Amino acid sequence: MLGFIVKRLGVMALTMVCLTLVVFFLVNLDPNLRRLAISQLDMRTPDAQIESWLERNGYREPFLIRYGQWLGVVQKQPAVNEDGQAVSRFAFCSEPTEPSYSGILQGQWGCSTTFRTNVENRLFPGLAATGKLMFWVMVTMVPVALIMGIFAGMREGTRTDRTLSVAAITTTATPEYVSGVIFTVIFASWLGWLNGSAASATAQGITFSNFTLPVMTMAIYGIGYIARMTRASMVEVMTQQYIRTARLKGLSFSTVVVKHALRNALIAPFTVIMLQFPWLLTGVVIVEVMFRYQGFGFMLVEAAGNNDIDMLLAASLVSVFVVLSTQLISDVGYAYLNPRIRVQ
Repeated sequence: MLGFIVKRLGVMALTMVCLTLVVFFLVNLDPNLRRLAISQLDMRTPDAQIESWLERNGYREPFLIRYGQWLGVVQKQPAVNEDGQAVSRFAFCSEPTEPSYSGILQGQWGCSTTFRTNVENRLFPGLAATGKLMFWVMVTMVPVALIMGIFAGMREGTRTDRTLSVAAITTTATPEYVSGVIFTVIFASWLGWLNGSAASATAQGITFSNFTLPVMTMAIYGIGYIARMTRASMVEVMTQQYIRTARLKGLSFSTVVVKHALRNALIAPFTVIMLQFPWLLTGVVIVEVMFRYQGFGFMLVEAAGNNDIDMLLAASLVSVFVVLSTQLISDVGYAYLNPRIRVQ
């Protein structure tokens, strides 16, 4: 198992390098760099002055050199002003004014031109806010989905199974931007139960009123998918020979389900549950913008809309890391639940 984990970590590192290289190339295309220069100068700035600004701030160096500087494996040269003096690229960020290794590996993520601060000052608080949101989404979504799937699988073909299956399909067929509007109309407008905006969730602290709608909106979509997978797995396990043998031994139905069927039935749903984390990263973009929740997704949309190059690069790196990490945890957990995988 240790060798497997080490091998996967190596593959993860190589994958992260390749993907970030692609993202770095795309966000540093010439039109994006020119937009960045114009945002720091003026819309009527002549092309020669724009080009001079890009050269003085290091954006015209060779592509691989710039990528190595961003990673922190190539020494970065400071920007210079019109008088040739070493300065930070942007006045609102504390960047080195002398040659140094100052990249991702050194913990320096760059400067956010949208939020006018160092990237890490905005990135990590946004990740923390989104982490809280994702935690409560999983706490809400996973138990409800597993209970629905287990009960439906235990009662295959009955009215309970049909009712739960219809409910699961309905939630899965309803995207976040639809359920978010429905919940807002019902709970906030009609019933008046939720008297707070989700935008205050990071500024004033998380409360029931400003946190319920985003959690419900994201959880409702994933519940149906996990429940359907759990039901299919439970139905398959309940027809196995060892389940019949346990029943013939006189064990109660609840004992058979809890001690014998449940662990094997959770193998496939466990993988699906772990895959919800990458989905949540995309889901929070819609939900956080809809409810003005100041988290990672909201920050990503703001950065993309304002051509914030360093923030986009940091967000892409975090996204790739989360996806690859959850896949590794999924593989390790799958091997733990299924002994045959460990033997192989």
